[in-house]
Amino acid sequence: MHVFTYGSLMFAQVWTRVVRGAYRFAPARLDGHARFAISGETYPGMVPRAGETVQGLLYFDVSAQDVDALDAFEGADYRREAVKVTLESGEILAACTYIYLLPQNLSESPWIPQAFQMERFLVSYCRDKLGD
Repeated sequence: MHVFTYGSLMFAQVWTRVVRGAYRFAPARLDGHARFAISGETYPGMVPRAGETVQGLLYFDVSAQDVDALDAFEGADYRREAVKVTLESGEILAACTYIYLLPQNLSESPWIPQAFQMERFLVSYCRDKLGD
């Protein structure tokens, strides 16, 4: 299964702490969705929104075991859904992604990947995977 990521999982430091496999990946976009900062958090939520586009990474052929690990990592606030993503080449592929289920917690501010607070995120959400 291909997996479209748009937040913390776009970063190798997070992705490799969640999954076991090594996967090919490529930049991709998901149309009809928008990504927002979540109030008080370092990571984003993505929700359907007509006319919007989210840029992210598409990981190819992720194993069922690693999809299960991603499901556990995302938790109850997200639901895995089937989507169609577009690669930079224009090719459209079927994938899954994680939709945020608590829109009342979203800020009106977009989530900016370049401003991601990696260290804060790793300490807060990946502590058991840091090897400490």
